Amino acid sequence: MKSPPSFLDALKSEADRASGAESAFHRELTQRIKALEQERAFAFRRLNLMQSIAQAVATTEEPAIAVANGLALLRADLGWNEDSESRSTVLSRFAPVIERVFANLTPANEKAGPQAPDAEVINSLAEFERWYAASHDTAFWALFDHYIPEMPLVER
Repeated sequence: MKSPPSFLDALKSEADRASGAESAFHRELTQRIKALEQERAFAFRRLNLMQSIAQAVATTEEPAIAVANGLALLRADLGWNEDSESRSTVLSRFAPVIERVFANLTPANEKAGPQAPDAEVINSLAEFERWYAASHDTAFWALFDHYIPEMPLVER
């Protein structure tokens, strides 16, 4: 039996290389899409939480009440019905963000300049996110991934 011509081996190698390149591209594309999906989800979680906090503290007149309202809202959004040392630490580290939101919404800050208060809120939130990521090896916004187990249907 005669061995196949060497040009077929070369063509087979080229076909295998192209197939491998395509597979690698699909893996990279899938990873990039997943990263972009997560980035989008976190951006909307950030927006929604901060929008809710702004609404919760907008009608308060005292910073302590504003912080309490904001933290209560955060606890509810995260489903934190019980206290723990870890949760208390997270809440205490998030309190300055709420303080900045409250300060941003008070009439006294309207005279401070158009950009300064907004930047303080954004920077405070970014600082909190950096602290959380460094302390927990995950993004804060991943806490909002709630798994809701399916409950069996019970007939009456």
